[in-house]
Amino acid sequence: MGKKGKKEKKVKGAEKTAAKMEKKVSKRSKREEEDLEALIAEFQSLDAKKTQVVETTCPPPSPRLNGSLSAHPEKDELILFGGEFFNGKKTYLYNDLFFYNIRKNTWVKSEIPNPPPPRCSHQAVVVPQGGGQLWVFGGEFASPNGEQFYHYKDLWVLHLATHTWENIKAPGGPSGRSGHRMVLSKKQLLVFGGFHESTRDFIYYNDVYSFSLDTFSWSRLSTSGSAPSPRSACQMTSTPDGMGVIIYGGYSKVRVKKDVEKGTIHSDMFLLKREGKDGQEKWSWSRLNPSGNKPPPRSGFSLAVGPAGRAVLFGGVCDEEEEESLEGDFYNDLYLYDTVKNRWFPGMLRVRIKECRLYRGRMTEEEAAAPQGPTEIIKEIVTEDGTVMTIKEVIPGPEVEEEEEEEEEDGSATAPLIEPCPRSSAMATVRQGKLYLYGGMFEVGDRQFTLNDFYCLDLHKMDQWEVLVEMDPSESTQEWLEESESEDDEEEEEAAKGAEGEEEESEEESEDEEGKRLFSLFDGRHLCALFIYNEQQVQSPIQDVHDICLYYTPPVYKVQA
Repeated sequence: MGKKGKKEKKVKGAEKTAAKMEKKVSKRSKREEEDLEALIAEFQSLDAKKTQVVETTCPPPSPRLNGSLSAHPEKDELILFGGEFFNGKKTYLYNDLFFYNIRKNTWVKSEIPNPPPPRCSHQAVVVPQGGGQLWVFGGEFASPNGEQFYHYKDLWVLHLATHTWENIKAPGGPSGRSGHRMVLSKKQLLVFGGFHESTRDFIYYNDVYSFSLDTFSWSRLSTSGSAPSPRSACQMTSTPDGMGVIIYGGYSKVRVKKDVEKGTIHSDMFLLKREGKDGQEKWSWSRLNPSGNKPPPRSGFSLAVGPAGRAVLFGGVCDEEEEESLEGDFYNDLYLYDTVKNRWFPGMLRVRIKECRLYRGRMTEEEAAAPQGPTEIIKEIVTEDGTVMTIKEVIPGPEVEEEEEEEEEDGSATAPLIEPCPRSSAMATVRQGKLYLYGGMFEVGDRQFTLNDFYCLDLHKMDQWEVLVEMDPSESTQEWLEESESEDDEEEEEAAKGAEGEEEESEEESEDEEGKRLFSLFDGRHLCALFIYNEQQVQSPIQDVHDICLYYTPPVYKVQA
């Protein structure tokens, strides 16, 4: 009994210690939120001084990622709101609002009184009622140094007919979060998943909430069946009949050690089905096993809903995580998911399909009988100093829809292939059968490039991407301020070496300069891979890679020291 009593006492002591630690972390998170709330309040006080709507014709929005791009429900316009930008030292959050006129190819910045505070990784959904509405929920705000986070749980609606913002204060909604997903299903906004992060703690969600557009009230759905594991950044698509939603993929992480976290890229699929009459619905989860060629695992992909209820997935990144490092392979491929047939297929451009057929026509019977799924091609270039530069190219399988296989072959010359560069966290939407893609980011080494290019692809024709705004590689938009830890030591050594140091400096290329040079690789409009390394230009045209593949697709670039 004595030993048992001591054991119980130890257990209670451990529980008490854990409770104290949890309380301490909670207090720290609360202090962080209070600091950021004060900063957010300053932004709101400045916005409150605006008393009238001001619309100004402007250049395209500045480089950004994790904003929202939505199609106007009644006009040939796109709506871009919020997002973030990081220059190596400082994080910028936006709450600016832009309208893109599709017919005129012009941008207008709309400054409307009392907007939502700056945010990124929120969700925006358009609905046709009331002359058109843009609903915005959640998202995150970060301190300028990127070390503190505030997660919103507010709900806003932009009345497009009157150009007015309204903060909807309805109780019982989801907790503060970002990276969640929100879709329109009948007359409800459904919110799934997301995450909340503080300086030392994080949590992922798999709960589902419904907001009624009739009663303006929140309710948490009680679901049955096997639900997806907690995650953020998944693909969420409403079924065409409005009786369910489909979840694909996503990202989550767990803490494996005190200061070590491990991420998981999910590639599973689930259906959340609605049964029963309005007001008496029952919701149940079930796992989906789609046919066709699924996308290789990735996170940070862009998503939109295309014609005939097809979900559109573009790009993303697959991170290779180790305890002390993180490397990412970025993609610029396109996949479509047929929600009716429960089938994936790669969204290949028609010029690529023709070249693929020519290639298959030359294959042996054994090669033709082999599975034609996604293929990875890897080519390494070793520089004189031993640095290995890896070109990794992912080629989707040649599977296409039956109606897409009826091609017109007039024997004309193939035009140069135009495609967006590999990226993650871009903003995407579909309007009248056309996919629009804005911004996003990619990385070269430790440097991040944030984009402001703008592309359009006709999902019916699938012939070629149209460049609406070219990438701006200027110093003003791509300035990188991060300094390496050894920079001060290097400067001292160079000063001591004098003229010899200056000579060495002219021969060596800093990581920042290398990044600027590598930026020219990703314009996606040249049928070659171009490297500039240590003042030497290495160009690999189609002929050089002919032994690897008979048709060229822009590869995923990774620089590895």
